[in-house]
Amino acid sequence: MPEIPVFDHDAVLSAVTPLEAIERVRDGFVRHASREWEMPAKVYLQAPPNGDFRAMPARGSGLAILKWVTSFPVNPERGLPAVMGVICVSSEEDGRPLALIDARAVSALRTGAVAAIAAQELARENAATAGIIGCGVFGAWAARCLAAAEYGPGVCFDPDPDRAGALAGELGWEAGSREDALECDIVTCVTPGHEPVIHSSDLRPGLHLTMLGADGPGKAEAAVDAVARCRAFCDEWEQASHGGELTGAIEAGLLTQADVTELGEVLTGMSPGRGSDEEVTLFDSTGLAIQDLAICHAVLGADSVKPATVRL
Repeated sequence: MPEIPVFDHDAVLSAVTPLEAIERVRDGFVRHASREWEMPAKVYLQAPPNGDFRAMPARGSGLAILKWVTSFPVNPERGLPAVMGVICVSSEEDGRPLALIDARAVSALRTGAVAAIAAQELARENAATAGIIGCGVFGAWAARCLAAAEYGPGVCFDPDPDRAGALAGELGWEAGSREDALECDIVTCVTPGHEPVIHSSDLRPGLHLTMLGADGPGKAEAAVDAVARCRAFCDEWEQASHGGELTGAIEAGLLTQADVTELGEVLTGMSPGRGSDEEVTLFDSTGLAIQDLAICHAVLGADSVKPATVRL
């Protein structure tokens, strides 16, 4: 039986820098929008009352992947990560298994990367400062990728001030209040999504919001009336309309598909992005398998990391 490489959490983060993650994920969005890469719908397997499992396939540029990943928000109370899993990588040509890759590290990189890409495409041209609301694992990687894209200085807010302070210290940013973070040009929210952290009264002309936390049914980081006041963008309509930040406004009849632009269409020039410096833009990220595929290409192409192996 063949041996295949296994890239654990540390190997993935050693193989791919934030800047390369941004470039790779950007390319993945373009290839998907151009129909070069294929991505069936994400499948949810509920595991009540604690969380769910997700199966996410994608194929393109020689690779096919299946990401099997968890979302168990209660896990940190047990000393476990909320997100765990594995990505199985196969040859698109003949189906051979090529690698097993840690899903948590890939998720962190691609989530951070899309925060930077959304800011580059949808924020005002002169936007500079970055606010982070929620400084857990994925908020930290969003901040690192924004910093790699030369946004900053920034403000980090988290209910845990030590966590906000540690991230701010790492990046040379400041720890502050939610209101301090909202004063920045670009605000990225990475909270569990159990209750809104953005309200209509928080909106001001020229603000760009990236919402990363509401990644499933019933979650929202922004109040419905706040979402309805923004120029809306998303990673992929089918996912966002059923289990993302936009869902509440869609169900209330305040947004339709015609009101929402996919990020890939902006990147390829198929649709315009921000219309003016005064618009308030909101990007809803639900997490796509094509983003994971993009990072997997980077991991397998890295020369600097020697993975472990497993015999099938």
